Formats: sequence, structure tokens, C-alpha cells
Amino acid sequence: MSEIGLDVVPRFSIIVPVFRVQGFLRECMDSVLTQDYTDFELIAVDDCSPDRSGAILDEYAARDDRVQVLHLPENVGLGLARNAGLAKVRGDYILFLDSDDTLVPGALGALAERLDATENPEILIFDYARTYWDGSARRNALSALLDESGAPAFTLAERPEILDLLQIVWNKAYRRDFVEEHGFEFPVGYYEDAPWTFCTLITAQRIAVLDRVLLHYRQRRQGGNILRTTSRKHFDVFDQYERVFDYLDAHPELSRWRPQMFRKMIDHYLTVLDKPGRLPQNAQAEFFHRAARDYRKRVPAGFVRPTGMAGGKYALLAKDAYPALAGLKVAGKVQRTVRKQAAKRVKQAKRKAMDLRYQALLRQPLDENLAVYSAYWNRLPACNPLAIYEKAKELAPNVHGVWVVKQSLADQVPAGVDHVVLNSPRYWEVMARAKYLVNNVNFADGVIKREGQIHLQTHHGTPLKSMGTDQKRYPAAAKGMSFRKLLARADRWDYSLSSNQHTTEQWERVYPCNFQSVDAGYPRNDVYYRASAQDVLDIRERLGIAPGKTAVLYAPTMRDYQVGYVPRLDLEKISRELGSGGQDFVLLVRTHYFYDQDPGLQELQERGALIDVSGHPVVEELCLAADALVTDYSSIMFDYANLDRPIINYADDWDTYVRSRGVTFDLLSGKPGDTPGVIATTEDELIEAFRSGRWDDERATGLRAAFRARFCQWDDGHAAERVVRQVFLGQEGPATLPQDERTVAPSPRAAAAAAGLVKLPAQRTAASGDAPASDASDIELAG
Repeated sequence: MSEIGLDVVPRFSIIVPVFRVQGFLRECMDSVLTQDYTDFELIAVDDCSPDRSGAILDEYAARDDRVQVLHLPENVGLGLARNAGLAKVRGDYILFLDSDDTLVPGALGALAERLDATENPEILIFDYARTYWDGSARRNALSALLDESGAPAFTLAERPEILDLLQIVWNKAYRRDFVEEHGFEFPVGYYEDAPWTFCTLITAQRIAVLDRVLLHYRQRRQGGNILRTTSRKHFDVFDQYERVFDYLDAHPELSRWRPQMFRKMIDHYLTVLDKPGRLPQNAQAEFFHRAARDYRKRVPAGFVRPTGMAGGKYALLAKDAYPALAGLKVAGKVQRTVRKQAAKRVKQAKRKAMDLRYQALLRQPLDENLAVYSAYWNRLPACNPLAIYEKAKELAPNVHGVWVVKQSLADQVPAGVDHVVLNSPRYWEVMARAKYLVNNVNFADGVIKREGQIHLQTHHGTPLKSMGTDQKRYPAAAKGMSFRKLLARADRWDYSLSSNQHTTEQWERVYPCNFQSVDAGYPRNDVYYRASAQDVLDIRERLGIAPGKTAVLYAPTMRDYQVGYVPRLDLEKISRELGSGGQDFVLLVRTHYFYDQDPGLQELQERGALIDVSGHPVVEELCLAADALVTDYSSIMFDYANLDRPIINYADDWDTYVRSRGVTFDLLSGKPGDTPGVIATTEDELIEAFRSGRWDDERATGLRAAFRARFCQWDDGHAAERVVRQVFLGQEGPATLPQDERTVAPSPRAAAAAAGLVKLPAQRTAASGDAPASDASDIELAG
């Protein structure tokens, strides 16, 4: 925690306006708060963000008193949000940081050093680099203008080329007394940086530069940038330059800058006109005529137009000759068309190769009452899609559901479930015409997402391991994956399902696409809140687990750095040692679904050492049957936490796993919320945890409660209903129940006791070294 008090003036005040950035916000905040230079305050302005960005800011403020959060009562836009922050600043210098961008390590220290060396100029300009989803970065193309040679500080008249830098506010440090003296503030609307940047630069008496990249400017694939938005709000640019010239009118001493401001204005207008996708097609002529009026109104006497194509466009504006400009744009399109001939021929070849029948189906009307479901790369119905399918039959019975399955599994589809075989004629028909597409992975690349179709990506777990674009840093996990194709598939998503805030932030960050997060919980987990005691007993009976036995489910995940299933535990030893401790354990073993059946497990099962449940079709039933879970890094732990039963992580290769796959948090930290219970890194530690009772003692219970609060945030038994109502019916679903009001399925011990099969012991306080009261050794068989 910082010791900066209200009576101490920090060196920097950093203003961060925040709106719909929950997937990137933590990275932004961490980039500031982990700086080695700590003399700053951070003023975060929640611009009435509809996501959980405001709550994230409050988390940071609670942990670090350098963070001050302003929650605006209504959305006011970027400029006015910055003004709200300006009203609170106390620092010597003001910095602006957009909430999806980041400071590089050492940025503030470098700024402070340069400010001292240049004797505190009014403005210090530093460099930035554009960063992209694929991990690449590109430094500002005009970085040569930041050459530090020459005088430490200068006037704009001495280096007017500085005006050619991008008109942005966040690559500059502004001296607070300079800003306050001149009353600079941001206007409303698009392009709000232009009047601020130009007016401050032409007013400053001392400017300095720092030839170093201090900020990473995130280039979003989609959304988050007005430059990629088609809207009439681009007409705001006229108001912004009117403000610039109003400022010049109010300050005659700055009149020498009129020619430069005029040229900047016209260049900006032409950029808006030239860039495809900014203006609606029917607004381009109107925009041109408005720009032409500004040209004639503000052209300085003796102004010399630029040469070349740019000068030609200036001349057309001067004459208000829109048809001629449109002709120039057509000529430019022809040139671009010639350059793209080869690429188009490739696309044409692909179109010819595409199935003609599918093309014909894509032209038929959508079936508003048809939904296609798939799970785990077209395996049998399961997971979140299955829970949504069942709830849709209840709440939206007019929507007919069809499952996609592999040919080899078609004869195993449950009776009464309509299904199609992958790549069959009917498969292409339903994919082309269904209104709803529901999957927990991605549909094949050949599937075309039609306008009007609704694609719900349900996912199939909470991400401990790195996913999406994060995998680019881990070749062992990526295995030659095409990330462009991955993101093209994610571009089809309309909705992305999540069970907790951690997951929502991860999906929005690592899949930078224009989907809407559905913070509803995982429908597959509803059963944990709806299963009865008899359900638990029936499942255990089908699995062959006798009443009174403590069933331990061992469910490890796969390893990207290994080929095939490699047992990480001597399962025969584990089973033997647990039994020799005087407790009646039975070991259930489930390998990852990527692996084939293991003959070694089958042999151990035949010898009675364990029960191999790898082929059991419903993992939720295995969780309901188990008294405890032993896993490593599998996402099953997040689902099992709903049951509030002991979780033990056997993490013998954590360091290797982190290096090869990458993780989103430190599972082994031991901190509440990170670690779900006991951690064992050797077989002996695992055995000792059970024998000593640590697997279910008070500390493990506390860790489990914190883990459950963090990762079972929206799971309450009503997730499927929330999803169906929002996606299929356009309705608002039931509110999430507080955790203390949720009723979870009874434990196997409680279920057996309720049925009179066992007697639970009287409550007692475990003495030092005793097993806890809930141990299976304390249970007596009834009758």
C-alpha cells in the first residue's frame, strides 16, 4: 500500500477512463500499479460501464490507496469522463491512459528522469508502439520526430514538425499548472483529442520529447475503436475543428498557427472521407459538402496547397466538386482491384469447390424454430449444450433441437433425440437453415454463419490454462494452430457463456471478437443444485459404490507436452495405502476424454483396486457420487466446487505445466480464492493428506469456501433457464441467488444417512492428530 496522503502532491496523476473493457482492464491497471516508480495517483473513471469494469476498479481501490475510482451516474463519453478525472488530479503532471492500453515497465521512472533533465516543460511527448492480437508490435512510424538531440526543451515554432504526430493525448505528460492556467478540457463527441492536442501544443512555451516507447497502444481486431465504426458521429470532426479555430480567435497571439491548423483540419476531413467503413454510404456526399464549406470559410490568405494527389483533393474541396472526388476514389479502387487479382482468384476457386447444394441451402429462408447442438467435436450429447437443449424443450417447445454427431457414434444417441451425422446431406441443411447454433467448441471452418443466425458458444470449463490468443506464447500447447482461423471461428459467436467473472474477462481478452458475454453460470452445473439424496444414492449404486465407502474421484487433465495417456500416480499403491489407513475408500478413475481406454486401468479394475469410470457418459454423475475429488489442473475442479466437497490437487509437474501451457492464476499460491484445498506434489504427500485428515480439515474447508465464492459465482441451479430466456426468448432470466441461499445436492454421507443406510456420528471437535468428524471411519453402517 502507498503511504501517499492527501497533503502530499504526487509526481504524476494518471487518468484512466473506463467503459466496456473488463477483458483488458486488469492488464491496464497492473501495468501502472507494478511500475517501479511509485510516486503517482491513479484516477479511474467508470463511465457507467454496463459490464463489471466498475467492480474491477473497486477491487483495485480496496487493495491500493493510490487508486481513486469515480463512478459516473450516466455514460458521458470519453472526453467528459476524462474531464471528471481532471477535476480530481493533484499531481505535478497529468497522464492519460486508455483502459485497454498499457504502460511498459519502467515508463514512469523514465518520464520522471526526463522531466528532471528538461527542467519541467509544460508538455513532454513520448513514443508508443501499436500492439496486435498475434503478439506483434510496431513502433510509431514517426518516431524520428522525437529525436532528443539539441535543446532539452523547445518551442513549437522551433520544431513545428511535432504537429505531424498523431493527434492523441495519451503520449504526452502535461504539467498540471499549465492545464489549469489555460482551462483546457475535453469536448464531447468523436475526435475529442484533436482540440485538446492542438490547443495545448500551440500554447505551450516549453516542450520536450522522450525517444522511448512508454506505452503499448492495443489494436483491437474488432470494436473498441471509433475509427472502425460506421456512423454519422464522424461528423463530430467538424465541431472539433470549430473549437480549434474558436481558440485561435480568442488568442490573436497564436494566429501564426492558422495555416498549420487549416492543413491539419483538411487532412483530417479527407482521411474520414477516404477511409472505408467510417461514413454511411448515403452520408459521404453530405460530409464532403460540409468539408468544402469549412475549406472556403477558413482557408488562410496565400495558402499553398500540397503537391500530388493530396493537392488535387484540396482543389476539389475548394471547388466543392464531389463528383470529381468520387471519380478519383473509383480510380483508386480500380488500382486496388488490380493488386488483389491473385487473391480473388484463390477465393473464386474456393467458392467453386464448395458444395453447390450447401450454397443453394444458404439462400433459403432461415427456420426460426430450428436449433443445432453439438458438444466436444461432435461426440454424444453432453455438457452445457445438453442442459440448454433440455431446458429449451421446456421453455421454448416450438424450437426443435437437432444434434450433430460423428458417424461412429450415431447408434449411441439416446432414443428420442433427433440427430444428424456430420457432413451428411441433412447436416448441411440444418447448418444452413437453423436459427440457433449451440456448441461448446467450434463448428467446422466450412460452416458459414448467415446473417440472422444466432451462435451461442457455451465453452466447457473455467480456464486455469491459457486459451485463445494466449496460446501463441506456448508452442507445445498450440501445436501449429492457425490463430487467424481460430479467431475467424470465434467471429461467428454472438454469445459467449461464462460461469464467473474470471472466465468472462479471460474470454473477452483472448478471443478479441464482437460477442456478448452471457454471465449466467454453466447449465451443466444446474444438476448440482437440483439432484436429490435419492439421485446421489442411485448413481452410486449404478457405479458399484457401497454405502459407507468414501469415494474419491481421480480425474486428471491431459498434458500438451506428452503423447498419449501417461499415469502420473501409481494407482494401485494409492488405493492400497488409503485402504491400509483404516478407512474404507474406493478410488474412481476417469482419464481425459482425449485418450483412448487404458488397458492398465481395466486390469486394476478387474483386480478390485479401483473403478474405471473413463467411459461413463455423464461426468456430473461422477461428481455427485464422489465424496472428494483428486485432480491436477483439470477444469473439473471448478464445477466440483459447487458441491462444497473436498478438492485435492496432485500437482507433481506444476512448473513444467506452467512453462508448456501457461496459466491464468497461481493454483498453488495457497491464497484464498486461488487454491481449492490441499496441494500434494508427491504420492506420499497425497497419501498423508488422507491419512491425517488434512484433506477435509478446517483449513481445507476455508480454502474451498473462498474458491467456491470466486469460481461458482453464477452457478445456482438456474443457469440453463437464464441462457434459454436470454438467447432463445429475448427475456430476462431469474437473478442469481446469493451463495448462502443456494441448496446444493446432499453429500453421499448425508444421502445415505437420510435413507437410513448409515448413521452419522455425533458432532465433536477433533483433537490434535484426530481425524475430522466427517471422516468415513466415523460412519457406522445401519442395520
